[in-house]
Amino acid sequence: MAATTTTDASPKYRAPTDFHPEIPELSVSENPHDGLHFWQFMVAGSIAGSIEHMAMFPVDTLKTRMQAIVGSGSYPVQNVNVRQACKSIMKNEGAAGFYRGIGAMGLGAGPAHAVYFSVYELCKQYFSRGDPNNSVAHAVSGVCATVASDAVFTPMDVVKQRLQLKSSPYKGVVDCVRRVLVEEGIGAFYASYKTTVVMNAPFTAVHFATYEAAKRGLIEVSPDIADDERLVVHATAGAAAGALAAIVTTPLDVVKTQLQCQGVCGCDRFSSSSIGNVIKIIVKKDGYQGLMRGWIPRMLFHAPAAAICWSTYEASKDFFHRLNGNPDN
Repeated sequence: MAATTTTDASPKYRAPTDFHPEIPELSVSENPHDGLHFWQFMVAGSIAGSIEHMAMFPVDTLKTRMQAIVGSGSYPVQNVNVRQACKSIMKNEGAAGFYRGIGAMGLGAGPAHAVYFSVYELCKQYFSRGDPNNSVAHAVSGVCATVASDAVFTPMDVVKQRLQLKSSPYKGVVDCVRRVLVEEGIGAFYASYKTTVVMNAPFTAVHFATYEAAKRGLIEVSPDIADDERLVVHATAGAAAGALAAIVTTPLDVVKTQLQCQGVCGCDRFSSSSIGNVIKIIVKKDGYQGLMRGWIPRMLFHAPAAAICWSTYEASKDFFHRLNGNPDN
């Protein structure tokens, strides 16, 4: 009975043939994503997400500091830039200040990315209908993946951002979780969930569609690098996708940061979690430029982060392909 379950695991994952008989044929051509068990996609995604966020965490701290200044009265909008934010952290907190909240990131990034990539692979296989160049399928799959992963990551993202704030009142991850639960209730962990999904849905759609298109374009322009320098292709395509998606969705990221940090360290507390309400308040205080606060560190984060994430993810999948006896996938 156990042997039968093991033998049937891969075909079940690739989708029943009575629904989409053409899908299993993808495993021998351009689509390198077949031939892996569901848990292997999860492990590959978890490794990729953890490495990506840990490596780029200092840049994420800069972004959070720049975006969360509204309402604190610390310094005017025009005086806040990447260099000044970086200098302030080094002067007042030292290098360790860049890593406050990294524990929360570690706890959230692994599981969230495991969900993210596994759902993406499942949806991509279902929606592509046998067409590996279907950009719409890639975008829709990315949206489905982000809705699922954000439900896992949002609570830890709230903890992370509150710990990243200047003069954060929390001693660490456990203290932050405990105090938020006692003082604000469990709803505080999901106050920004709707905004996060609204932000990450277009972010992920742009990201995945750009990534797949850029990867395909690079392989077509230089077919030789598809095998010899595969990681370079994934890294380059990932960086382009991350940078473009980051810039496009920065206004919503500012709203998300405001909602997650509200009432802490002088940040505004909002009477409503409505995206429109928060945008209206930001524009009233800072003008429309306030909605682009932190776009430079956000782009500097997501371009290399996406390159790291995709190259690590693909390398992990290659490892599992070899482990499964499919070295050519």
